Amino acid sequence: MKVALIGIGQAGGKVTERLARFDANMGFDAVQGALAVNSAEPDLHSLEFVDTQLIGADRVNGHGVGGDNELGTEIMQSDIQQVLGNLDGRVTSRAEAIFVIAGLGGGTGSGGAPVLVHHLKRVYDVPVYALGVLPGRNEGALYQANAGRSLKTLLREADSTLLIDNDSWHEQGESVEGAFETINEKIARRVGLLFASGEATEGVGESVVDSSEVINTLRSGGVSVLGYASEVASEDSAENIQVTMTVTRQALLTGTSMPAATAADSALVVIAGEPERIPRKGVERARRWVEDETDSMQVRGGDFPIESERLGALVLLGGAERSARLDEFMERAKTANETEARDPDENVDQLTDDRLENLF
Repeated sequence: MKVALIGIGQAGGKVTERLARFDANMGFDAVQGALAVNSAEPDLHSLEFVDTQLIGADRVNGHGVGGDNELGTEIMQSDIQQVLGNLDGRVTSRAEAIFVIAGLGGGTGSGGAPVLVHHLKRVYDVPVYALGVLPGRNEGALYQANAGRSLKTLLREADSTLLIDNDSWHEQGESVEGAFETINEKIARRVGLLFASGEATEGVGESVVDSSEVINTLRSGGVSVLGYASEVASEDSAENIQVTMTVTRQALLTGTSMPAATAADSALVVIAGEPERIPRKGVERARRWVEDETDSMQVRGGDFPIESERLGALVLLGGAERSARLDEFMERAKTANETEARDPDENVDQLTDDRLENLF
């Protein structure tokens, strides 16, 4: 799947750089262009593998917006033409989709990403997706409130919003900085493999996934979720039927970017590995199992031939809003928003009367 990547804010820029680096190191050629946009100049200086653009210099002088996503929105609105102009040559005719990537808890990313998605959809005729990173439970109330407001607007604007829960893909006991590094690496590998499906591969599979199947799975809109798991496999495909089922179950039940998201409108099951290790019966059984587990009749499946001693399973869910974890997050964001932003003289629920909701 040929994609153009645009990272907004500190987290968005770091994830975009990791994705571009992973794609280049693996030789997949899925990432056609990558740009990191931020209002904090030092955060851009730390990015070496992507092009960068500073916004809001006349408002914040390169110092960032300090978590104020309303200001992040205003800055992106003011500089939107410069950002769109800077995409010339990066969003080429080869790009089959555009991904806007942001941490939803900060100021520039949570405020700017919905604005950019909105304008990109008016300019380009390819799908415009968002990849949003939700703050973990232990991150501050401001981050929860920002993410709640931003997510509501992104879900309305983007063709689909792939959610990554910060609590999903880090190791227990890690420092905050170490946890973010782990999460960024896991996002790069998992999402990078999804982008690469059907691109540069080792060998020829029996039913290779192509970009149209990814796009059709995301056509449901709303929230999308990605799961991944892998295990060492035998060189004989006949011995790997159970391995295929095991990694598929792990990918969906314990390895998703949004815990407890198993109900979906559509799904895609990709089994990655050397062609001679991938069992045809195993792939079909895995697809049928995901169909039953997600209660969806739109479950696609196929191979991703790649040189590896392991078999991996990618499970992409489209239209996966029915998640207890997402409901829990929105309740936490609502409470945090009231704590952070309520006028003491008025009982205002700003997740209903939303500052970002009425941007456009």
